[in-house]
Formats: sequence, structure tokens, C-alpha cells
Amino acid sequence: MAATVTELLAERADDDGTAIIHDTGTWTWREYLADARRVAATVLNAADKSRPMHIGVLLGNTPTMLIAIAAGAAGGYVTAGINNTRRGEGLARDIRRADCQILLTDAEHRELLDGLDLGDCQVFDTSSDEWAQLVAQAPELVPHSTPAATDPFMLIFTSGTSGDPKPVQLAQMLIPFAGPPLLEKFGITADDVCYLSMPLFHSAALLGGYCVAATSGAAMVPAKFSASTFLSDIRRFGATYMNYVGKPLAYILATPEQPDDADNPLRAAFGNEASDRDIDDFARRFDTMVWDGYGSSELAVIITREPGTPKGSIGKGFPGVAIYNPATVTECAVAEFDENGALVNGDEAIGELVNTSGAGMFTGYYNDAATTSERMREGMYWSGDLGYRDADGWIYLAGRTGDWLRVDGENLTAGPIERILQRMPAVGQVAVYGVPDETVGDAVMAALVPSGVDDLTPEALSAFLADQSDLSPKAWPRYVRISSQLPSTATNKILKRELKQEGATAHDDEQLWTREARGTVYAAN
Repeated sequence: MAATVTELLAERADDDGTAIIHDTGTWTWREYLADARRVAATVLNAADKSRPMHIGVLLGNTPTMLIAIAAGAAGGYVTAGINNTRRGEGLARDIRRADCQILLTDAEHRELLDGLDLGDCQVFDTSSDEWAQLVAQAPELVPHSTPAATDPFMLIFTSGTSGDPKPVQLAQMLIPFAGPPLLEKFGITADDVCYLSMPLFHSAALLGGYCVAATSGAAMVPAKFSASTFLSDIRRFGATYMNYVGKPLAYILATPEQPDDADNPLRAAFGNEASDRDIDDFARRFDTMVWDGYGSSELAVIITREPGTPKGSIGKGFPGVAIYNPATVTECAVAEFDENGALVNGDEAIGELVNTSGAGMFTGYYNDAATTSERMREGMYWSGDLGYRDADGWIYLAGRTGDWLRVDGENLTAGPIERILQRMPAVGQVAVYGVPDETVGDAVMAALVPSGVDDLTPEALSAFLADQSDLSPKAWPRYVRISSQLPSTATNKILKRELKQEGATAHDDEQLWTREARGTVYAAN
């Protein structure tokens, strides 16, 4: 059994099954990996062997990106996935931080680099005639190294929802490790077609999508995510499997439902961070299986939904996953609930998700011992995510460590409030966060995107919240911002830090509703 991506892909070098399906053409696995070897040889011919062999890729979800990923495996060098939604100095900082000595880009992204200080980094435009000529004249491939299982395959930047993105070293072993359980879960074979519309520079697409194709021999459809073209793409390419991260299911469900939506080849969707309602509605509407799990970008804490997972829970953790108080470094108390299902011991039960067994599959951030040490304390991995666990071991997310709110002397977290708001059919997306209040400390604020299913009005929201028996009076949002979209990362995670920075305000094209300090009635400002 292959222990590395390099070994796994080498096993497919003579496979004449379909590997890539795209509007620009179709590749067999034999053709795909032959192209990857030529790109690897071209890169190594231009590289400085005395420097870190890090090759950046600033590309979209295209065959070129898939070829670049496989080239790193074939050439025995590290591919750095550069977030193509980053701009300006942030983009330049990522490229420099990853020590990229070569950057592969294309005409679509080349102008993003204009005027930026990339350090000593060569840039190649893969859509140019010059690059095509270099690849055509590539020498025979002599790999830079033969990677071991724990050697880095790629540098994958974190989403950056709570600060600057950090480059995680994604080990070679992870692709062959992640694929087989998904193949078994969904019955994936070489006859399947994997729809890859999540950014291929991020671990979610690699460990939820690419790994499935690489381990099964199934075909890949690289695509740019679009809610409006999703179903037509699935039908046109015959896609049977997809992966997602963040809110894509919600975006797709916001499109008008049609009587024949279930007439499609999609059998399975795997991802994380979808709400219970979105999971159920997507499965019903498109007649497909949806399996949602939890995994940090660092892959040190993994939680999966099992049969019988209660509403609101993300499932049960892999061995070693626990919830700890970071101040006392002790395990938190089991969550207790009142007769209405409201958490009554949040101060004792809510803590940080940790891996008590150690780093799991996390091999550290590249060239950042300080941040790696911050994650690895007391021999455990600390995820930065808050949660609580009930008496049966089911885990519930409560937000990030920055999502604590202190409201009139009571500690609250955003996660439980968000789950309650998501019960309202008129609400499509939600983000809950605190804004400063000189009287109560933090005022609860909610940013909502209407679903379009029902009218979302101040009166309807007031009536809905009044009916939620498990909602603490202090957890009622004081401010509600109604928007057509919320700021998000390339991996569809809401950027709460941007919302927090704007405080209790709304843009000109948005609405801001407020209620009196002790009131339960919302009014538009």
C-alpha cells in the first residue's frame, strides 16, 4: 500500500482510465501524470538546488493546477498552495513566507503580482507560449528527492479567519491515508466522477476531493464554485461525488428549487461546517447522501458524524479528542441542559477542542516554531475552536476562542446562538459576534443573510426568538444586520473579524435592526 502521494500517483502512471474532465479537454491518468512529470522536470531545471525546493502555485481550479500538484509529487519537491483571493502585501507575504523560489501562475492571476515584492522568486506564466516551449523541451525528470511519509507534500495556508494565514506542512502520507475511508463510506470506484469546486490550494479540497480520485482512479472535474451553475455542471460532467467546505450547500439551496432537481447523477457530498438544516434540505432536494464532519486545517483534531448524531452536534471525536479548559489544563465538565435543552453550565462545560494524544497528523507550521509551540502545549494539540460535550460523548461547537462574549456578567459563546437562529427558515446564513457596550460589556450582534424561503422581518424575528425556549434572554441579539452576503474566505468561512471591526453598523445597501436593552421587539433603524 502506498505510503506517500508520490508512490500513490506512480501506481497510476500506466492507467488509461479517465483522470481529468474539463471544458478544455480530457486526460487519462497516464496522460495526466506524464504532463506532471514534464512540468516537474521543467521546474527542477530552473530551480536553485541550494535553496528550499518550494514551488508556489497561484492558480484556479483548472487542469493546470491539478498537473502542478502532481508535479510536486513526481519531482519530490514541496508545492505551496497560494490563496488566489489574497491581494497586495498579504499575497506577497504568503509567497515570501512559504520561501517560494518559483511561482507558477497564469494569465488570470498574473496581474495580481504587479508591483509586489516577492523576494528572490521566479514567476512563470503557465498560459504563455514561453512556458509551453519550456515544457516541450523539458529534460528527463530526475526527482529532487524520494519523499518519506512524514515529509511535506504541500504547504497549505490556514483560512485566516482569526489572523494572518499560516502555512501548514501537509505530510505526504495524508492523501493515501484520507482516501480509503471515503471510498469505503461512499462506494467510490474508478467509474466515479469527482466534482472539485473547492479551492485546490486548501486542505479541504485535497483531503476531501483529490484524495478520493487518487486512491480510486476516479475522474476529476476541476471547477470554480458557482451556486447558479452547480446543478448543470453535475449533470453535464456526470459527477457522482463532491466535497465542500463552509457554506456552499447554503448558497446552492438559495437558488430557486425546480421539480427535477433530484434528476442528477450525484450520489454523495462530503464536507464540513454545513448546518443541520442545510444537510437535510440538500439531501432531500438533490436525492444524495450528505456526510458532514469536522477537521482543522492542521488535521490534528478530527470529529465525524455517526448514526444517531443529535441535531446541533458535529459528532464524536477520534481517539484523544477532548475538551479542555486552557487556563487550568483540565478536562471540562460534561454539559448539562435544562428541561428546554438550554446549556446551563457553559462556564464549566465549554472549552477548547484538543488532541490529548499529541499532534495527530499535524507536522507543524513551516518555519514557525513559535506558532507551532503555541498549538502544541502540555503535550497536546490546541485547536482554537470552542466546544462542549454531552454525557453520551456528542460534541457541539461553540465558536472560536475569540467568540466568547461577556454579556451583563454572563459568559456566552456564539455557536449555540447561531444554531438557534439557523432554525428559522427565513435565515440562510448567520454570524454571531460581540460588539462593545459600555453597560453590559458585550452586546450580542447577529449578521443574517435571508434564505428567501420566508419573509425575514423584524416582527418575524422577534416572534421566532420568543418561541425558542432554549434561548437565554441575554443571548437575544441586540443588533441584527441584514445583508445579501457576508465577508468570507476562499474556503467559504465567514470573516467575523471584519464584521467585528465594523461594530454595530450596516452598509448603505443593508439594514440594521435593534431592540431596546430589555426589550424583545426589533425595529429597523
